[in-house]
Amino acid sequence: MVCRLLPLTGLLLISSVTCFTPPLTSNTEMTALSVVTETPQMDMSEILYNPTERDAHYGTASSSEINMAQYMMDLHDEKATFNFCGGMMFQLVLSKKLRSHLQTISAGDANQPKLFDKSHAGMSRIPDYEKSASADNINVFHGREVRKVKDAAGGMGFAMHLSMVDEQSPDPESWTMPELIDYDGWGHDAGRNWRTADDLAREGNVEYGNVFGKEAYGLHHRCFWHLDGQNRVWLSAEDGCEGYAAPSKPKWNALMDKFKF
Repeated sequence: MVCRLLPLTGLLLISSVTCFTPPLTSNTEMTALSVVTETPQMDMSEILYNPTERDAHYGTASSSEINMAQYMMDLHDEKATFNFCGGMMFQLVLSKKLRSHLQTISAGDANQPKLFDKSHAGMSRIPDYEKSASADNINVFHGREVRKVKDAAGGMGFAMHLSMVDEQSPDPESWTMPELIDYDGWGHDAGRNWRTADDLAREGNVEYGNVFGKEAYGLHHRCFWHLDGQNRVWLSAEDGCEGYAAPSKPKWNALMDKFKF
């Protein structure tokens, strides 16, 4: 696998401006040189959401050249959103431990997260799929659908949270033991156990409330990444609920769309 990662900042532009001061006496020299430097920033919105710009920056997704670890980190750092169910905007949030793990592997090819092609539009279609609570941080991730999130990007209070699976050094933001035991994410979410921040704190995860707020609640899902026919990146849960990377609209624009002004 070949990974390409271009710098996040543009070329350094240097302009030289010579300023002349009229001589006051014959001993006055005209010389003043100032160098102005500017470092224009790339439009991260285009890089994260536009498939053509994304491929140019991170590597071609359809040929598995994409540096998926770096892409996931940038989505997290830029508080990127995903369009679920035709307009429900979820901010992507990585646990601190998972982000640190991705930082390590982003410099090389080993253990890069898998971005499946468009033929794998459901988790049951990925190789070696089985109904379980297992995840490997490559093909499948432990995730959470979180609601009533304080200050969530997208303006709807939604977030999708991915955490790290590490039996030797567990992620404090990952699934609790009761979540592992009762997981049945291939079924309809209406019959599953939704947990509040207080519920998770009692089960041993106090970070949930710290990260998302005491009013937050949600449901744990296994998740994976795949492309669609338009080369867009989708984050999909095992039950089939999924969303593609898309910028959220300003609240006024969303209101205009709703009432068709």
